[in-house]
Amino acid sequence: MRIVFVASEGVPFSKTGGLADVVGALPKALAEMGQPVEVILPRYRMTKPGSVLPHLQSLTIPLASGFRFAAIQDGGESKGVRTIFVNLPEFFDRDGLYQEKGEDYPDNAARFAAFSMAAIELIKRTGEAPDIIHCHDWQSALVPIYLRHLYSSDPFFAKTSVLLTVHNLGYQGLFPPHILPQISLDAGLFTIEGLEFYGKVNLLKGGLIFSDFINTVSRKYAEEIQTEEFGCGLDGVLRARAARLAGILNGVDYEAWDPQTDKLIPANYSPSELRGKLTCKVVLLEKMGADSISLDRPLIGIVSRFAAQKGFDLIADIAESLMAMEVYVVALGTGEPQYEELFRSLAAKFPRKFFVKVAYDNALAHQIEAGADIFLMPSRYEPCGLNQIYSLKYGTVPVVRATGGLDDTIEPFDGKEGTGFKFDEYSPKALLACLREGTTVYQDQKAWRRLMLNGMQKDFSWVSSAKQYARIYQMLEKEKARPRATMAAGPSRG
Repeated sequence: MRIVFVASEGVPFSKTGGLADVVGALPKALAEMGQPVEVILPRYRMTKPGSVLPHLQSLTIPLASGFRFAAIQDGGESKGVRTIFVNLPEFFDRDGLYQEKGEDYPDNAARFAAFSMAAIELIKRTGEAPDIIHCHDWQSALVPIYLRHLYSSDPFFAKTSVLLTVHNLGYQGLFPPHILPQISLDAGLFTIEGLEFYGKVNLLKGGLIFSDFINTVSRKYAEEIQTEEFGCGLDGVLRARAARLAGILNGVDYEAWDPQTDKLIPANYSPSELRGKLTCKVVLLEKMGADSISLDRPLIGIVSRFAAQKGFDLIADIAESLMAMEVYVVALGTGEPQYEELFRSLAAKFPRKFFVKVAYDNALAHQIEAGADIFLMPSRYEPCGLNQIYSLKYGTVPVVRATGGLDDTIEPFDGKEGTGFKFDEYSPKALLACLREGTTVYQDQKAWRRLMLNGMQKDFSWVSSAKQYARIYQMLEKEKARPRATMAAGPSRG
């Protein structure tokens, strides 16, 4: 089976979020199962020069707005995964991947139209027809749109199926209607049954309609996005395609996240020898500037994008009550200015208990996972989430809202079984009650140790997730002989 990933980012070459982690890890897991994978990525300015091998070929991209000329470069092959870069300097030789100084690049539609068209043309020139093209989010959602409308009579793709993975429905690729002819699409697609969405073109919507199958990154999130509350205006489309929608939980790369081998933390530890975790707590508090340390106080860790989605308005509402509970808080992240300012103001108001670093710091992220007692994720919605899974491995107990992947991965502790604490209602009262429950159990050393060990014994490696993806690929392969049916799109508004 020939499987080709088309994505806008992937570790270790480029990253803004969890999409890159999946694109970096899932192909490796599939290859370990004996399924080779090709990955097509843009070459950005941030792509390390050493990652890119010699020029393979030049490619002419026939967009209606004008021809574009791309250099195709080889990223090499490692353990069954081959990476190929589309080098379009006019579009991708920039500091940011999608935006600069918080503003989306105004030519994002043209950028990812050129990339998607280049990926399709590249696939045609570098091997036999693919069985599966696996696309990710709105940036490559044009691939299924183009295959349906520009390449429908091309026999090369007659038996190719497209799987679209939605990592976060909140990012949809919205553009004014006049971009359609510029990206080689007929204006007739601007209908409720097509790409129209509240007066704009919605590229993700087109991908949802024209892909052969759709998945999201957790079972619960796949259910939630079919509702008005979480559907971001696309719940009607998703309900219409419910029979072709699945939720597959993201896995974790335990080579990078394991307290027994982690080189970024001050002391390693394991389920059978936990003393190193106490060392990590002390060193973390010292590093953050705590002038006196009480080990009886639980340390609450936060590593996150500082955004409304992550539930930080709730923390603003409970800050006084939380600090009265005699806890430490260490927070790391960047994001929306109002939440960066919130965390800075709390650190200034509670200088001996609340510590924050507004930055991206991978080493500190590992140190917080290792040094914290509790990891807090009160998200309004969370497609999957990875930090709660890292926390389990590090013996750091998650306190989470029961949404999306958080609900799928964390089991409520009942005194014996369970791995963390969850609350349902999105309210300050519910969050505070959940934190109080967690800090109360923390004072019972025997119960807390059991809770830590429950989490450390969980396995969320990519093996199980890769098997689920492989089953979808196999199902689509079996369907290939059948002619493509036109999928009902459903209404554009939930």
